[in-house]
Amino acid sequence: MPKEHRKRGRREEKKRKREEEEEDQSATSKRQKSEDAEAEVEIIVDGDDENRPQEGYPEYAPRPVEIPFYGLLDEDEQEYFKRADSMLELNQFADPEERSLFLANVYKEASGKELKIANSQSCSRLMERLILLSTPDQLKNLFQKFSGHFLHLVQHRFASHCCEALFLQAAPIVNQELTAPLDQGKQNQGNRDVFVSMENLFLYTLNELEGNMGYLMSDQFASHPLRILLVVLSGMPLTAVNTSSVLQSKKKEHVSITSAKSKPTEEKTEARMVPDSFHTALEKMMAGAVAGLDTTYLRALATHPIANPVLQLLLELELTRSGKQSAKDSKSLFRKLVPDDALVEGTESASFINNLVYDTIGSRLLEVIVTNAPGKTFKALYKSSFKDKIGTFAKNEVAAFVVIKIIERLNKEDLVTALNEICPQIDTLIKRSRTSVIKTLIERCRVRQLEAPSISTGLKQAYGEGPSDRLVKMLRVGTERAEGMAEDRRKQLDAKDSAKAHGSLLAQCMLEAPDPLRELICDGLLAMETRVLISVAKDRTASRVLQTALVCPEQAPKFRRLLIPHFYGHIEDLALDPVASHVIDSIWEATDGLTFIRERIANELAQHESALRASISGRAVWRNWKMDIYNTRRKEWLNDAKGQSQDHNQAAKTSIELARERYAAGTMRQQHKVVKARTDNGTGANSIPQGRATIQGKA
Repeated sequence: MPKEHRKRGRREEKKRKREEEEEDQSATSKRQKSEDAEAEVEIIVDGDDENRPQEGYPEYAPRPVEIPFYGLLDEDEQEYFKRADSMLELNQFADPEERSLFLANVYKEASGKELKIANSQSCSRLMERLILLSTPDQLKNLFQKFSGHFLHLVQHRFASHCCEALFLQAAPIVNQELTAPLDQGKQNQGNRDVFVSMENLFLYTLNELEGNMGYLMSDQFASHPLRILLVVLSGMPLTAVNTSSVLQSKKKEHVSITSAKSKPTEEKTEARMVPDSFHTALEKMMAGAVAGLDTTYLRALATHPIANPVLQLLLELELTRSGKQSAKDSKSLFRKLVPDDALVEGTESASFINNLVYDTIGSRLLEVIVTNAPGKTFKALYKSSFKDKIGTFAKNEVAAFVVIKIIERLNKEDLVTALNEICPQIDTLIKRSRTSVIKTLIERCRVRQLEAPSISTGLKQAYGEGPSDRLVKMLRVGTERAEGMAEDRRKQLDAKDSAKAHGSLLAQCMLEAPDPLRELICDGLLAMETRVLISVAKDRTASRVLQTALVCPEQAPKFRRLLIPHFYGHIEDLALDPVASHVIDSIWEATDGLTFIRERIANELAQHESALRASISGRAVWRNWKMDIYNTRRKEWLNDAKGQSQDHNQAAKTSIELARERYAAGTMRQQHKVVKARTDNGTGANSIPQGRATIQGKA
């Protein structure tokens, strides 16, 4: 019988002993610190001395210094849990029942060791994967194992990730229990176990954290589970956790399961129904987070890299739930940050806002204020701090994002004022790659139905008068790479040039704008040489502009008739390219009503059938252009191409459906022939059952 693979040698034994000695020393030092700790604790807000709280700051309960030590897993246990982790990650089980049985065995082995696993650097990922695959009963059991230890777990480097996963996976169970009867849950638990709802488990967790919100907000690890709890209690969609940078860092390691089916998207994107106790707990949690904090301390937290995201979420929830009341309530977070009624220049509130505009971290909090503040408060803020300086702010790398949020809330009159301030700065904005401000101006002018010829004039002055050169500068397409090597193409596909992407987004926005701005892009595409146009089609970011220009509903058919012939003779090259193949797909939609162009391109595709079938992108083009029907049933393809403008909403029939229809038609013809033959012989259709009955009687 083969032996189990185990680590051998004295190095592992020495390593284990060394880790145990280090843990003992750290525990001893922590005990000594706890005995000598003073009642007053100094809270460090930032690394700079000017942001460090001095006099007049609130006194919190001391941070729990003596964190309990839950023990270490032995060598055999670590090996077992590592193998279990790899098996769950690969997810190569025969069926769900086999995986459920495996999970039950892992939980059985982990019984009594849950806290050790959550605090283990090598096995905490296993705990996260277990949480992702657990049933509601297993999640409740694990939640109860963690209860009483959440204050320490959320502050741990590895256990905090387990707490985040547990809160996220347990949130939908609260909704399920609101609709399911309580007695059913008791029956499932059995007679010996006491049924505890997931709602109560969350409330118990909040009781553990109560009174410690002040330092948990600025804790490196605890701030993340704290944000997840706010999302769960408020009923926000759970997809916000993965999409919002406020809730989750882009550098976060995402523990996942290979080919595992995720929960329905509707449950994640829609706002969740939460019990009334959650609303009460959220109010209590929000009040406890800022209780005792004065304006100076909160403003220091506004520029803190860890506490700032928590403040953003707290402020967003406060303004969206009770915007007008929070603007008047002196105890609210918004009122503590901006206590002055009139934001006149020279006041502390005005100077605080001016400092946030240029701060990399603080400007995000200002964006939340601008987006969610009540209308009256926003107007006062805009007139006092931004109206006369919006052109200057738009040129700044950080303040430009705040300007975008401001433009999105301006009415028609204020938008005209903002245009007069920003349009003279378009040349500077483009040189500094601030095209997002221009894009937002164009979008808001379209929404407000406001003509803005100054924008097109500024763009012409910034990019040049030549239509082709102007568009090349905007998209930043390198003409020297139009026929480059394969390695250069691969590097081009993998390149991430933010300025190039912003130029492409600006051009796409101009195509959806009224005629003066749309004509700038269309004239540039028509004036381009064929080789430059081919390079645009093969560029990952610039090709989006070409696709949008082809399928834009406001685009005149004359533009399509003039642009598409540029691609004649290059259809095979474009269809084989992974990026340009999408342009060929867009041409099918763009040639709606232009049958002669469709037939011309289809003929060129048919001449290179073998090359297209040998390529992934080529096969996609072949399928989307219905080339199999073109080769076998040309008349049917032409009828489809001609009627595409009328029947484009109807789904095309598949080959198997067409074969079934032909088989059914053939069967009907054969039946008609049989009936006709019997009628000619003098036996009608009504006599057939009698004949069968006679035969059965004789039998």
